Amino acid sequence: MADLIPLAQARCITRRGHEHRLGEARIRELLPQLQGWELLENGHVLGKTFRFPDYYRTMSFVNALAHVANAENHHPDLSVHYDRCVVHFSTHDVGGLSENDFICAAKADLLA
Repeated sequence: MADLIPLAQARCITRRGHEHRLGEARIRELLPQLQGWELLENGHVLGKTFRFPDYYRTMSFVNALAHVANAENHHPDLSVHYDRCVVHFSTHDVGGLSENDFICAAKADLLA
């Protein structure tokens, strides 16, 4: 991904194999571009809790995120509650985080 393109405007590409797993230095470069996201599970997962005033708005976010995830062919793990949705991104095919996780996290932020 070209660093001049904002994460939310970039597109996911298929990434398979450990050579696409981001190193700690690259993760530390990308993480400040996202607000409120944190590294979980020893740096293998990117996570954030999105809060909403009611169930309807939570589900609206979930449905919009499902549409984006389908378009990017990169799908998060979700935990859906009345007033919040917990979103976790990781790239299982690389065994950790890839640039796709950061791209989709930025797109999720735009939805909220």
